[in-house]
Amino acid sequence: MGGIPAVTDPVRVSEIFGPTIQGEGALIGQPTVFVRTGGCDYRCSWCDSLHAVDAEYRHTWAPMQPADVMAEVARLSGDRPILVTLSGGNPAIQPLGPLIGMGHARGYRFAMETQGSVARDWFADLDMLVLSPKPPSSGMAVDWAAFDACRAAAGDAPTVLKIVVFDEADYHWAREVAARYPSLAVYLQPGNHTPPPPGDDTAVVDQAGIDARMRWLVDRVVADGWFAATVLPQLHVTLWGNKRGV
Repeated sequence: MGGIPAVTDPVRVSEIFGPTIQGEGALIGQPTVFVRTGGCDYRCSWCDSLHAVDAEYRHTWAPMQPADVMAEVARLSGDRPILVTLSGGNPAIQPLGPLIGMGHARGYRFAMETQGSVARDWFADLDMLVLSPKPPSSGMAVDWAAFDACRAAAGDAPTVLKIVVFDEADYHWAREVAARYPSLAVYLQPGNHTPPPPGDDTAVVDQAGIDARMRWLVDRVVADGWFAATVLPQLHVTLWGNKRGV
């Protein structure tokens, strides 16, 4: 039986693509392969990946064994170790621990972004955990006890905050969150108010509007002397709009 991969709980996969670059946050610009899982316990008003969130599209989510996910990542990267970005939906609701272990054994690194609503013990095995609590404009309410549990589960794994900002209310909320977690680096980005409907990655992006929000956000951070914050664009939106798989 030694040559037969162990069978574990399957991962619901929406899509695997790359290599491309990480478009946002602390790892912006780094070459990566994305593993986007299906399913989410949130439903944000401005979600840009409904195809991986809405249960209406669950028929497009493939149940895959971790070994098969790893094989596809290796195929895409030419079996050369690369950063693997775990996204969703909410990837924390999927059993990703075995995948991370397999990848680490082959030299791959793993970063994951989650809203911080579900804690897993394998967070401690990540090379970076990006906690992205959703601001008021999302229509979601953060469970701070669950969020703190996610921080604790990460242990010594590098952990950062990433907050999307659409308006003044979001901005003030982001400052409160950053003050609540002063030991975490905070990354801010202007939100895309023109996300695509599921199945239509040709939807036009209001890039001029997003750029205006970016300038406003930079001006607010500088004027307030919030020098610990890092303001970044959604680079993938600037380069490719709402196109999927890039």
